[in-house]
Amino acid sequence: MIATRSRAPTRPAPPRRWTFAELAAELPETNLPTELWDGELVMSPAPSFFHQEVVARFYKLLDAWVARRRLGKVALAPLDMVLTPHRAVQPDVIFISNERLGLIGERVQGAADLVGEVVSAGSRRRDRIDKRDLYEQHGVREYWLIDPEAHTVEVLWLERGEYELAGRWRPGQQAASRLLKGFKVQVDRLLEASSVA
Repeated sequence: MIATRSRAPTRPAPPRRWTFAELAAELPETNLPTELWDGELVMSPAPSFFHQEVVARFYKLLDAWVARRRLGKVALAPLDMVLTPHRAVQPDVIFISNERLGLIGERVQGAADLVGEVVSAGSRRRDRIDKRDLYEQHGVREYWLIDPEAHTVEVLWLERGEYELAGRWRPGQQAASRLLKGFKVQVDRLLEASSVA
């Protein structure tokens, strides 16, 4: 009988906990949705064509309205909004007011005034729970949840540090901003089905 020295079982190395600065320095630029959640790198497949159509419609409506009034800047994903060294997200659409344009550098360093997310099957929990809590915690003043499957547009308004439902609108109605007085969007126009041949 030959005696062998037994090896202690090896534990897998814990997953790397990134900072956004490390991520930006070490990884190549990409158009894939890439977010940082408590240092964990989260990558998703590119969104569907219809999702991007809805994002583009909302962006165009908001951007045109803001530009006419010279209220600030509007941008759309992929664009990093860095909230902490270990937390960075890529909202579908953001608005930053003139008073807060200092947040804009190579990335957005802090919470936008308004964020719009188009909910898809794969992002439902993240948009409705995780990002809602995150945006509330970091002071995003208004959060638009555009849900093509439910045929709704919801606007959450930050009141004394907590989100309150400003309104939930369906087709045939106009969703309205509390932050940008007078900005309204026809739900039908926003959510109309794509006509891809």
